[in-house]
Amino acid sequence: MSLKNEILQIARKAKEDSQVLANLPTSTKNAALEGMAGALIKARAKLKKANALDLASARKTGLSSAMIDRLNLSDSTLRGMAESLKAVALLPDPVGEITKMWSRPNGLRVGKMRIPLGVIGMIYESRPNVTSDAAGLCLKAGNAVILRGGSEAIHSNLAIAEVLRAVSQQHGIPAGAIQVIPTTSRQAVEEMLQLEEYIDVIIPRGGEDLIRFVVSRSKIPVIKHYKGVCHVFVDASADLRMAQLICYNAKVQRPGVCNAMETLLVHREIAPRFLPPMAEKFQAAGVELRGCPETRRLLKFPKAAKEADWFAEYLDLILAVRVVGGLDEAIAHIVRYGSSHTDSIVTQDYANAQRFLKEVPSSTVLVNASTRFSDGFELGLGAEIGISTTKLHAFGPMGVEDLTTSKFIVYGSGQIRT
Repeated sequence: MSLKNEILQIARKAKEDSQVLANLPTSTKNAALEGMAGALIKARAKLKKANALDLASARKTGLSSAMIDRLNLSDSTLRGMAESLKAVALLPDPVGEITKMWSRPNGLRVGKMRIPLGVIGMIYESRPNVTSDAAGLCLKAGNAVILRGGSEAIHSNLAIAEVLRAVSQQHGIPAGAIQVIPTTSRQAVEEMLQLEEYIDVIIPRGGEDLIRFVVSRSKIPVIKHYKGVCHVFVDASADLRMAQLICYNAKVQRPGVCNAMETLLVHREIAPRFLPPMAEKFQAAGVELRGCPETRRLLKFPKAAKEADWFAEYLDLILAVRVVGGLDEAIAHIVRYGSSHTDSIVTQDYANAQRFLKEVPSSTVLVNASTRFSDGFELGLGAEIGISTTKLHAFGPMGVEDLTTSKFIVYGSGQIRT
């Protein structure tokens, strides 16, 4: 069979089975999700063996440290995958929910009901946990999913999908619910992106180059974010101890992910007190600082930040630092250089906090908390299938509800239009 026909067959199967998935009882979906969680833990040795093949290949080909970090199926990662599936099982089932209802003067009762999107195409790099998260979220929302992971994670993704599919089919869920494209050929992606008749939406996760490639080739609507240029603004009224803990966590805890802080903005009034001890903590953690002229006068040692640094998503232990005159300047910086991903303010000023929440146009905006909380699991979504920084069809971390749309339902009593 040709590659084109193989991808077409996968898509057709997904479309065919999506109608069955849309009408599965909640109890069946939840039982399958619980079973999948347990099966992942039981298959730990098998999954780590497959992952070791991918890790060895990744190191041999010189994959970046950030990508290897995302690729690694550690014990904690596997536990997290299982916990995410359990958390999704506990969420309310959105399918069939009536979100609003109103009456018309002619007696018609009009409402809106949540329904699945249909068939979701996932295209992603590294991150074998996406295989599990996407499968679980799509199942709960009544969607079929076609998974196309990167070549660097092919063994891991196939092994995870095999475990999940076996459990789902034990619960009577059709085979088209969870499918993995088994080839690493880029042509498979090209073929997949043309199948608008069978696939309802594409969600890419990975580097900016991958996402721009998908957007440029796809005939299917794409939900995406290109990069995460995340900011923390330390306001004049901030509790400086709290600010240190938040900024350190946002940059250092896991620098290779899209919700890590890339630029630190500090109010001029507190910069002389805040930046020197903060810089010491960053230096001890191996963070390279790139500062504006005022930052460099206060700290002496940072490299000079260039214009490109304010736009940069480093995904590494590198941080751009800028001293600003106040809230207006901080918001203006974020609007100009940000990526609509995640931004945080550290402040004790209620009015400033409310202005920041209202005026910063990002998909997740926080007050007195690390940018690292911009994550579906941490926000109570069970897991996330991706983060959208475009406002159609979702904005921010996407959970189960974001994998549904709505249709109008109308109750009449014989009305006709005149």
